[in-house]
Amino acid sequence: MKMEHNFADYVDEKGVSKIQALEQELGNTLIAYRTPPQPANLPDEKLAKIKKLEKQLCVRLVAYENH
Repeated sequence: MKMEHNFADYVDEKGVSKIQALEQELGNTLIAYRTPPQPANLPDEKLAKIKKLEKQLCVRLVAYENH
């Protein structure tokens, strides 16, 4: 998987290579987080908007609290 550095600028090229090597070994895609994200506790109104967009795009979206 090609890592998008715009979102992971804290992982250097050596780190990216290590992640990619482990992905190859495991046969799975890994996602790197700098700090464990905290899922957002959303009111029903916001959750409904997310679910609507998920359905339109056929994807799963995850909302996290801003740090």
